[in-house]
Amino acid sequence: MKTVKIPMRMCLGCGEMKPKKELMRVVKSPEGEISLDFTGKKNGRGAYICRSAECFEKARKMRRLEKSFSCKIEESVYEVMTDELGKETKDS
Repeated sequence: MKTVKIPMRMCLGCGEMKPKKELMRVVKSPEGEISLDFTGKKNGRGAYICRSAECFEKARKMRRLEKSFSCKIEESVYEVMTDELGKETKDS
């Protein structure tokens, strides 16, 4: 039997390696817009975070998304992403 390779990614919040499907993707589009990507198919540079508010806040506090994308992220963008994360976790 052939073994299936599961793609692993590191969470920017807690630093743990987890299967890609368990993580949420944050994407920086070619136009420079930063948003959450729940489908995992948007164009652009991606970074991964656990689907928990704690990991998101930890990554935000330590500026790991800014380091990953090599750009400054405005507070308004973080607020929009926090709202989207809250909605997504309620739906799950």
